[in-house]
Amino acid sequence: MGIANTADAAQCGSTATGFEAWKRQFATEARGRGASTTAVAALMGATYATATIAADRGQRSFRLSLDQFLAKRGGPTITARGRALKQSQAALFASLEQRYGVPPGPLLAIWGMETAFGTQRGNQNTLSAVATLAYDCRRSAFFTEQLYATLTLIDRGILSAGTRGSMHGEIGQTQFLPKSILNYGTGGDLNNAADALASTANFLKAHGWRAGAGYQPGEPNFSAIQAWNAAPVYQRAIALIGRQIDGPEGPSARR
Repeated sequence: MGIANTADAAQCGSTATGFEAWKRQFATEARGRGASTTAVAALMGATYATATIAADRGQRSFRLSLDQFLAKRGGPTITARGRALKQSQAALFASLEQRYGVPPGPLLAIWGMETAFGTQRGNQNTLSAVATLAYDCRRSAFFTEQLYATLTLIDRGILSAGTRGSMHGEIGQTQFLPKSILNYGTGGDLNNAADALASTANFLKAHGWRAGAGYQPGEPNFSAIQAWNAAPVYQRAIALIGRQIDGPEGPSARR
């Protein structure tokens, strides 16, 4: 009863004005769901992330055509760097494919698209970003789940109040949201490339990736790429860059 009433009281908002009151209400709800004193204290220290709200309101690139999107995101550069890494890190990618069934191309495409191969991982406080988006009315339900996951990860010592990542709370080399870390993280450090790529391959496998099957639109594994990001132009870009990295023969022909 108390938890439900508190959940009703924790009202979303669209400006910073109600954030502190919302945090207090949410903290009570989180304690009722078993969050530790440490996690709740971290939450109470979170600040309203104005930059995150600005980024969330301005995701115009996802409305571009595929060609425009690839040009804006540096598709040819990702492909070239991805091909080089496929060769220089061949043993790593062979082991990932053996374990998860995912060939190098899609993993390298995601890595390159998300963080330019680890060079752009963001410097936004993760807890503040996720808490702000949980408070914000636009996608409150989705980010409320992410906030509970963040508090769980803080409880487990996987994240801290000071963890930093990208604008929407994504973390590490391939930009995992907190709930995905809980569900699909393989236990390593997501700021380490090999660990992040293993978790990414695990995510794709958990979303139905079948070893040897194609991953272009209309092929069996494209749905796993769709699970990674909801934007259609992003999904098509990952599939195309992945194919360019893997080569024209594709994953099944290499077997």
